[in-house]
Amino acid sequence: MYRIALAWTKTLEVSNSQRMPAVIIVGCGGTGGFVADGLARMLPRDKDLVLIDMDTVEERNLNRQSFTAADVGLFKSEALAKRLAGKYQRPIQYSVLPVGAGELPKGIIVGCLDNGPARQAIADHLHDGQWWVDSGNGRNFGQVLLGNSTTEKLRPSFVADLCFRLPLPTIQLPALLAQVPRQLSCAEAVAADEQGPTINQVMGALVVEVVRRIIEGTCPWMQLYLDLDAGTLTPTMASPEVVSRLTGIKVSKLIDKRGR
Repeated sequence: MYRIALAWTKTLEVSNSQRMPAVIIVGCGGTGGFVADGLARMLPRDKDLVLIDMDTVEERNLNRQSFTAADVGLFKSEALAKRLAGKYQRPIQYSVLPVGAGELPKGIIVGCLDNGPARQAIADHLHDGQWWVDSGNGRNFGQVLLGNSTTEKLRPSFVADLCFRLPLPTIQLPALLAQVPRQLSCAEAVAADEQGPTINQVMGALVVEVVRRIIEGTCPWMQLYLDLDAGTLTPTMASPEVVSRLTGIKVSKLIDKRGR
């Protein structure tokens, strides 16, 4: 079984805990708010947590997102950062600028977005080798995808029992970038009974667990698929064989000579 490694190294002695990165959450609405709370609680206080969202809190967000009446009118990233900083006694940075307005901070990007253009903006501004954890969901189902590389830079990706590179989420699942008619916001989807009232909380917990395992060096997954109606969580393990099927690259080209 392969484990996700934070960065490529010429030596096989990898200590993720000594190089714990910042975590940057892009999208602080339905799922992102719960992810922010979980990571603010979990991450050591000396590790950076950054929240990015240009949307403001509306009254319709209060019944299912991580906000209160006092937050209405504030930027979502600002409201969450200030409240969680006080709650957990830690500094939390925030930005109200759209992704693409400036360089993304270095660290693990956690995307909690619901549209293709925003995901494309992340893909366009990632640093080389920067891990991106993308989450998305429908009414009672959702997925989490991990990736950090274009297809051209995947040779090699695996060495010993470590995985240093995986295709970007938008390469694994191109439908994430599909041009579709305007989607309902999370709040609108709930009101229209197109999104279950608890799916974002469950997805938030799942994303936090994925990030925790990446930092700890114990994450073996590249995809997770959740189905609340069936009561199932289906993983796709990070492996040369799976990457080969997705990209057409031969397995032998994906494994470093020091690997298996």
